[in-house]
Amino acid sequence: MSGIVVYLPQNVVGPPRSTRNGTDADGVPCGGPVTLRLGPGEVARFGRGSATTPVELRLDDEAISRLAGEIRVTDDHWQLSNHSATQSYLVENPEGAGEYLRVPPRRAGAPIPFEFSRVVLPTRRDTTVAFQVFAPDHVYLDPDGMAGQWGSRTVTAYSLDETALYFLVLVALCEPRLRDESPVAVPTTPQIVDRLKWHAACGGRLTARAVSSHIDYLAEEKMRISTPAEHGSGGARRNGKREALVGIALRFGLVREEHLALLPPRTPIRVRERETSS
Repeated sequence: MSGIVVYLPQNVVGPPRSTRNGTDADGVPCGGPVTLRLGPGEVARFGRGSATTPVELRLDDEAISRLAGEIRVTDDHWQLSNHSATQSYLVENPEGAGEYLRVPPRRAGAPIPFEFSRVVLPTRRDTTVAFQVFAPDHVYLDPDGMAGQWGSRTVTAYSLDETALYFLVLVALCEPRLRDESPVAVPTTPQIVDRLKWHAACGGRLTARAVSSHIDYLAEEKMRISTPAEHGSGGARRNGKREALVGIALRFGLVREEHLALLPPRTPIRVRERETSS
């Protein structure tokens, strides 16, 4: 495993208590979203923090301890330690139909198996505090080599989870070429939203921002493609990224015709709207 990505959105539970000179009431600097990349053996601490208790992920809520816990990356997974003496934390699998783990108070090094995770901490407000952890390099053994010696095992080059929403986005990107409908064009982000929003996994709530995040995740973490032409326009880079994803997926057989069955029926939008309203 090459590492994990941790993402803390801006203003998770509301604005900081004070923003004078860019610091809060405790004298801790306030900032925007935080993205951390951690390799094996590295640690990120999270909590309310203070000038004497620095944390990498600062969670601005008075119900959260100064040092609430830590994330540690190992060779093949990541672990969560809960430093609270009274509060349990939840680790949710956003794509697991309600699947979650509860990490009890004072639990050290709880192993987390999910590829996508949302770490949720309780608060006294009407919302919770949460941050996301992405572990993109879960590896799978080559089925043809399972009976061999461990010393000569092989792993897949592209570790894709075919039950994940990002894989559904990849199939939708590849669909026109798999159906021989377009030798050049790749679906745009709005077209992907329209194609997938009625899928059971999306429940009509899929957004363009979510689709773009999945495309970025596929390109940067799963397929490891370089961003084309940094001097080009943003639109050209996005188109190049989608083109590269489709090219790799089809050339290496990562997405095949049988995967089209994962997509929702190609029912016209107006028919779907009538069925929904009836």
